[in-house]
Amino acid sequence: MTFVRLIPLIAAAAVAVALVIPFAASGPLAQEAKQPKALREAPLTEISPPPDVTKQSVPASGFERAYRQQPPLIPHKVDGYQITTQNNACMGCHDWPGNTRVNAPKISETHYVDRQGVRLDKVAGTRYFCQQCHVPQADAKPLVGNIFQNATQAK
Repeated sequence: MTFVRLIPLIAAAAVAVALVIPFAASGPLAQEAKQPKALREAPLTEISPPPDVTKQSVPASGFERAYRQQPPLIPHKVDGYQITTQNNACMGCHDWPGNTRVNAPKISETHYVDRQGVRLDKVAGTRYFCQQCHVPQADAKPLVGNIFQNATQAK
């Protein structure tokens, strides 16, 4: 068969495919495939209740540090803590003398020294926004496997 004789067959096959595809894509299985499963449990028109809040578990000895001079991890939830230029909610418990009232660790003396090395009576502006260095930590299972070793394990 020559190519010239194949042209009508190819054209007929293309027309047949073009006619079948719209009907196949509109069947009941195709409709289910087009509807992605929503992550929300309630429709957008309803207000769903907030998820249950569980208390964070902290090892008795606290969380280990992964390297020398790592800032301490925050062993409690900080959702809703407001840190603005006017107010830092962390200082209520971790700045002197509030730390003695609630038995919380006092922030390091290095946080009272500015960039020029001048000692201040209040926290230096460069150390004021706590979560730039300190992060909340939970005793959660890793999402993916890893072989990370902290500085003391790697020795």
